[in-house]
Amino acid sequence: MAAKKKATKKKTAKKATKKKTAAKKAVARKKPATRKAAASDVDASRANLRDVALNSIQEVATSVYKTGHTGGLPELSMPQRNLANVSYDPKKGYFEMKGNLKTRTLDVNSVKTFAQTLRLMSLAKEMVADEDFATKREAYYVSKNWGDAKFNEQRESDTVLDDIEGMFSVKDVTRETLRFVPEEHGGSVVGALTVIDRDPETHEEIRSDCAAMGSGAYTVPSSVDHLGFETTAEFVLAIETGGMFQRLNHHRYWRTANCILVEMGGVPTRATRRFVRRLADNLKLPVYAFVDCDPYGVCNIYRTLKVGSGSAAHVNRNFCVPTATFLGVTPDDIEDYGLQDATHPLQPVDIKRAKDALKNDPFFQAHPKWKRAINKMLKMGVRAEQQAFAKWGLNFVIEEYLPRKLRERKKFLP
Repeated sequence: MAAKKKATKKKTAKKATKKKTAAKKAVARKKPATRKAAASDVDASRANLRDVALNSIQEVATSVYKTGHTGGLPELSMPQRNLANVSYDPKKGYFEMKGNLKTRTLDVNSVKTFAQTLRLMSLAKEMVADEDFATKREAYYVSKNWGDAKFNEQRESDTVLDDIEGMFSVKDVTRETLRFVPEEHGGSVVGALTVIDRDPETHEEIRSDCAAMGSGAYTVPSSVDHLGFETTAEFVLAIETGGMFQRLNHHRYWRTANCILVEMGGVPTRATRRFVRRLADNLKLPVYAFVDCDPYGVCNIYRTLKVGSGSAAHVNRNFCVPTATFLGVTPDDIEDYGLQDATHPLQPVDIKRAKDALKNDPFFQAHPKWKRAINKMLKMGVRAEQQAFAKWGLNFVIEEYLPRKLRERKKFLP
């Protein structure tokens, strides 16, 4: 009996020693440093861009007036917005215009579009000066009071608005600077991030703790350049689907991994891309993309996040995340995690999109690793969704897949 008591005491002492050692290590473990990007840092830049926007509009209007007044034919020049007019330099990290322009000359055939362009510029001038805004839909309806210059459909006003943005893009004046905002909201955000905004009337600071949203999430506003940030996170995980975002949020994966989760909800909106870009640039955080293994997820969603799009190449330098890398899902993951029977056949539209990317997309042409991955996907003839990991359990993605992938970050696709 005495021997047993001694053995029990020794075991108890050992356990106590282990607990004390673990406690000391926990105390000694360095807490993540708080990274900050103050809202005040962008105030001067915003004021400067406001002046640039007003001056740019005035310059174009004055040029049109003077040319017309002297008997000439006024012209408006803007970049051609398509994939054929973009180039990609891996060192810069985004699609940019090659320089091909289209010119709109005031004549009988273009008089209506020319007038619509000037009227939208006038509306922008008023909104910038008054610090008001209009949604793209409202801009379309405003034109109903323009007589013969009114737009018949919103896609017409959207095209003209994009042309105006293209005209001024060389001066970093964007659609948001001109006070036009989209109807759709940005993505959802949770995790170790505090977003610092201001009340538009009182200008008092408003702090949104993205780790204290309950079952909800912070929604990215249509304009994000005025926001300040504070974080202790180590990285940003950009997620394609709302379902996967909800699972990771519900189980507080952002706390376990000390990260920020951003739901893209398909191809990320401009506001979402700009928000993530600011997290990457201002807070020096790495960004990892987690999307479906299919041509749309890779060639549209990820590529737009990473380098932008052909139609928006005139503003891509601000609305993409060149430092982002691709965590998954990859064709190799299908084999490595035994998902062969949890895939779906590639459809003709998928095959066409993948082949078009290999043939025409400068980004994929510049990266041999991506060529191999896409060709492997085509050879396998299947696609896999993020949710396919549920084959091994609802939380396999949290407990096994993501931790394992994050231990091998150097293997992420560019």
